[in-house]
Amino acid sequence: MEFSHIALIAVTGLVAGFVNTVGGGGSLLTLPMLIFLGLPSATANGTNRVAVLVQSAVAVAGFRHKGVFDLHLGLLLGLPGLFGSILGARLAVDLPDAIFNNVLAAVMLLVLVIILFEPHKRFITISQEFLDNRRKIIAAVVFFFIGIYGGFIQAGVGFIIIACLSIIAGMSLVKINSLKVFVTTTFMLSSLAVFVYSGNIDWFIAFILAVGNALGGWFGSLFAVAKGDKWIKAILVVSVLAMAAKLLGIF
Repeated sequence: MEFSHIALIAVTGLVAGFVNTVGGGGSLLTLPMLIFLGLPSATANGTNRVAVLVQSAVAVAGFRHKGVFDLHLGLLLGLPGLFGSILGARLAVDLPDAIFNNVLAAVMLLVLVIILFEPHKRFITISQEFLDNRRKIIAAVVFFFIGIYGGFIQAGVGFIIIACLSIIAGMSLVKINSLKVFVTTTFMLSSLAVFVYSGNIDWFIAFILAVGNALGGWFGSLFAVAKGDKWIKAILVVSVLAMAAKLLGIF
């Protein structure tokens, strides 16, 4: 592998780890990049998950370091997502490359709508929320299906988690981000096992990407608590549009 490719993987991983933690959508950068470098879609999907797992674990540590994390609620959401992710990962492993690339491009464009219009923002509050039993049951069911999506494609799942928690719980964006990275860690563990078992991991690339993601995840967790994610939007929008166009064969 050329040095320029190694540098591209590392830098993209760093940016993606930061973006994933502050808001979401980092895999919308890394996953197409791995496909463009020649990895089959299933291998790119599995390799990316190694880095996301490391980044999410580091980000959880960062949020805990800042005292922003609810373990009980994290488990309530993460366990259903874990079981759902196994189903999604099995589907991703068996899907042909051409179909996967088209699905990924469509998902990228749908996520772009969420990035641009942010329909979930109207539900975000600045105070501590209270989840009654009914909302907890709804959240658990929703996160089972989020787990299926996360196991299947993962890219953009952060925005889906943000939107769902905003609507169901109306909690602050900082707390949503702390839960998001924990939930991502849980269903990365189960879905990654499927990709490892099927041999769809490039471990050398995964290591490089994981180092970048981990650094980005740590800095992102500190930044998220301090400031937020508004300035990332413009860069992410341009990147997502360009990569979706490439996946769809427009250029």
